[in-house]
Amino acid sequence: MVNETVNETANEMGNSGNRAADEMEGRRLLGLVLAGGRSRRMGTDKALLRRDGKSQLEHAVQLLEAVTDAVFVSTRRGQQDEPERARFATIEDRYDDLGPVAGILSAMQFEPDADWLVVACDLPNLDRATLACLVERADADRPFVAFESSHDGLPEPLCAIYRSGSDVLLREFVDRGMVCPRKMLIRSDTQLLAQPNVGALDNVNTREDLERSVLEA
Repeated sequence: MVNETVNETANEMGNSGNRAADEMEGRRLLGLVLAGGRSRRMGTDKALLRRDGKSQLEHAVQLLEAVTDAVFVSTRRGQQDEPERARFATIEDRYDDLGPVAGILSAMQFEPDADWLVVACDLPNLDRATLACLVERADADRPFVAFESSHDGLPEPLCAIYRSGSDVLLREFVDRGMVCPRKMLIRSDTQLLAQPNVGALDNVNTREDLERSVLEA
């Protein structure tokens, strides 16, 4: 169930954003693009898929730059010298076999005093309005803030805010053998928001998804 809807007017959203900013004064919001996956189902590096003359990775970085204080690209070991990723500030995974959680934990270890707005690199429909909504409506007292999936109503963990200190919760889950970020958010005090643009968080995993998207190989 959605804990908070986003059907208010633009002015109301702006006022809420100002309140959240006041509560988090002195704490930076950093952006993280998860780009360390192996893209096995796609058969080609999803971060390097093209749109409007630039890579999907660059597109995601630019979206985050509009709503955060600084942006980093999460990479697995050995990817930092890949030419496209090397254009940006990177954080190399410090953990193996944890999937996206490896990138999130590595970023939170890199800068533990910041909140992190995390997005996957394979969201071709993601837009600035969706990210602005997430930032403006976020409750500063909740460890995680995410959108409710338009498909199954569950949290979307790869377009979400991870608060400073919430890595303790993530590590507890990992210690219990859980590495799925969605399950972690389901079992936590996660603030869920309705998506302002349905379909903004649809990702591309396969060649069939690619053919239906705005991206090109």
